[in-house]
Amino acid sequence: MNPLPPVIGALLALLCIVGAMAARRKRRLIDDLPTSKCQGVFIGFVELNGVAEHPSPLTSALAEIPCVAYSWTVEEHWSRTYTTTDSKGNTTTHHESGWTTVDSDSRQVPFFLRDDTGAILVRPDGSRLECASVFDETVTEDDPLYYGKGPDTVVANSDRRRRFTEESIPIGARLYVVGQARERKDAVAPEIARNEDAPLFLITVRSEKKVSSGYWWTALGWDMASLLLLAAGLIFGIQVAEGRVDPSHPTPYLVAAGAWILAWILGWSITAYNSLVNLRQRVRQAWSLVEIQLKRRNDLIPNLVASVKGFRDHERTLQAELAGLRAQLEATPPGKPGPDHRACLPILRALVERYPELKAQESFLALQAELSDTEQRVALARAYFNDIATFYATRLEIVPDGWLARLAGLKPEALMTASDFERAPVEVKLAA
Repeated sequence: MNPLPPVIGALLALLCIVGAMAARRKRRLIDDLPTSKCQGVFIGFVELNGVAEHPSPLTSALAEIPCVAYSWTVEEHWSRTYTTTDSKGNTTTHHESGWTTVDSDSRQVPFFLRDDTGAILVRPDGSRLECASVFDETVTEDDPLYYGKGPDTVVANSDRRRRFTEESIPIGARLYVVGQARERKDAVAPEIARNEDAPLFLITVRSEKKVSSGYWWTALGWDMASLLLLAAGLIFGIQVAEGRVDPSHPTPYLVAAGAWILAWILGWSITAYNSLVNLRQRVRQAWSLVEIQLKRRNDLIPNLVASVKGFRDHERTLQAELAGLRAQLEATPPGKPGPDHRACLPILRALVERYPELKAQESFLALQAELSDTEQRVALARAYFNDIATFYATRLEIVPDGWLARLAGLKPEALMTASDFERAPVEVKLAA
């Protein structure tokens, strides 16, 4: 047996197994992430579902539809026929044809992803962007589209046919987004943007189920490729010459199959263990997010209440002083001279300067909105924790992940309930 082909086959098969591990890691990453609501997004790695929005959207180049991203390509078809002559004078006719890209462009802008709770800014730069096909036409030279959207020059041996294709994310398209959330620089709000340390940044028109299925098929393809490469290297390494290894003997194939199975199990174990550890860390991060929201409630609400009380007291004082002035003007009996109106003007000017704008009503409404928003944030954080903790607990129970979890000593986290975890509510007293 020639040892070189089996060694090369084994190395290539190992690379394919590594590719399968990478695909399985991304699939587990997507499957392990609970879908967050836009209003419940905090800092960290998240997945979202929603529709694309933008106040001033782009207009796609070919389909001319409002969108937040598009990419178009113009290809031209060519063909040629030529002959070659070998050393014996024999001629052979060759036919070649194909498509050549003659023009292309793409654009994208930051946009908002909206669901039933609110919207969040998404910056697509650096993401893996998967758009929907919105335009696909093949035309001849007499069609206005041929030169209207394509270049004036043609390629060599052109058949005068051009194919125009365009992909886009239209306004209102339903999107699945996986990426890192961070705080915006221009507002106190989160945004989804590129992060060097994030394991994935994906914006796609496909559903979560289809994305996960795609990674599953990719991993399966890498597995089959690794097995075929290992077998091919083994077969080519066996020499059929007399006195050499018998190619029909099963031992080499059994050894190769056993080595492949061991390598596959090792790769799967590493991927599964790392996935469980990452999932446990996300459970702990979800718990910290609940803590952050509860602290925000305890710190923010008392300050808002104090501010509203201040506006209320200012307005009450103003109303009392105005009522006193009105009483002075109206207290004079009929037929008798009353106070000089001009004497009241300095007092009125002072009141205007002290209270240029009455804001008590707006402050009460803002406080009510903030109370509702704060409680919803706390509820979303708790729901997120329970979702990911439930998924983690399920992973630790199902086979074969459960076997690996027991060997590693991984244990589930208790779910959060109102009875065993409740902070003292922030008391709102506006009465004087």
